[in-house]
Amino acid sequence: MSAAVAMILLCIGYLVFTIDKKQENVPVPAVLVLIGIGLSFIPYFTGSSVPETLIYDVFLPGLLFVSAYQFSAKALRKNAGIIGLLSTVGLALTILLMGLTIYWIGGWFFSISLMGAFVAAAILAPTDPASVVSILKKSAPDKSIADIVDGESMINDGTSIVLFTVLSGMYLQSQTFSVLSVLGDFLYVSAGGVILGVGFGWLLSKAVHVTHHKDYQVMLSIILAYGTFQLAEGFGFSGVLATVSAGIMLSWEFSHTNKEDHYREALAGFWSVVEPSLLSLLFLLIGIEATQYLSWNNWLLAAFILFASIAVRFLIISGTFQLLAGRKHEAIWKKSLLISWSGIRGSMSVFLLLQLGVMSSGNGADDLISLSFSVVILSLIIQSLGIHPLSKLVGSN
Repeated sequence: MSAAVAMILLCIGYLVFTIDKKQENVPVPAVLVLIGIGLSFIPYFTGSSVPETLIYDVFLPGLLFVSAYQFSAKALRKNAGIIGLLSTVGLALTILLMGLTIYWIGGWFFSISLMGAFVAAAILAPTDPASVVSILKKSAPDKSIADIVDGESMINDGTSIVLFTVLSGMYLQSQTFSVLSVLGDFLYVSAGGVILGVGFGWLLSKAVHVTHHKDYQVMLSIILAYGTFQLAEGFGFSGVLATVSAGIMLSWEFSHTNKEDHYREALAGFWSVVEPSLLSLLFLLIGIEATQYLSWNNWLLAAFILFASIAVRFLIISGTFQLLAGRKHEAIWKKSLLISWSGIRGSMSVFLLLQLGVMSSGNGADDLISLSFSVVILSLIIQSLGIHPLSKLVGSN
């Protein structure tokens, strides 16, 4: 991607976000993806590819850090049970049920193995609410819904990478499955990332007191966001969980200082510009990149899998609420429905798709990648556009 293309895409993003400020029920990612798809037919933009390393090393750390340090420590403590279960056990169950569904129905359309179906499910499992969280905060009948959706998406990104790595290795390299090995890898990668992130988040929260100059405080936050990510990856830990943990720890420490507003104002001045800039580039590039994978005829299958995934999420989420709250919890189905619908596929799914494309070069995974990309695009458009009306509908009953 050239500098000129990047500037044009940022200008488009500026226009879309400006319009969105006046129409807060319009989900920015869906609009950007549609524009990106349109741009892909203009020769000037056809060479603007998205390397998977660009998404993982540049876009994700910044976006995850912003979400994490803005996430309320009080909201995390209040919803820790549901967020923890949905992003770990719930995610594993989602991959299991979705894998079986894709294998069963996908076999009617093209040749797909059971392990290939599980890989597709692992790609589609992580959620990316992006700017729809702001819509939920304004229109959802229960304000905790936005916190649950946001918190789940931050943590399940790390879980999904571990499960995808295991399943894709079995799919492409015929590796054997070992429960103990998978659990061991998962604990090492996840716990290591969390511990490292919490430690560095705490250190920076203390270092920020050394200077009252806002520019230097912002510099420290950049080091925390990207440095923690890269350091964790260097040790073989989850960079995603490390960055998320660091951001949450920083937010927690800020909430316990008498200068919380000063520090948050310093960071907001920088990251409130970086976040929409990263989102603009990312989703426009996703739209441009997606076009080459969407030249197939099984859109009916993709739509079926999308709605099946929402149904699976609904069953798991409602069951988790029942487990945690029992019969005392009211209107479980309403919260479960809205949280299920808010589980939009986005940047993490695209990264995993591009990663699979690199890993499977020449191994005949083209149909699997095209199917998954189609589901991601449908999810970004259909689910994003449905968030606001569904929130109003559920809230009115």
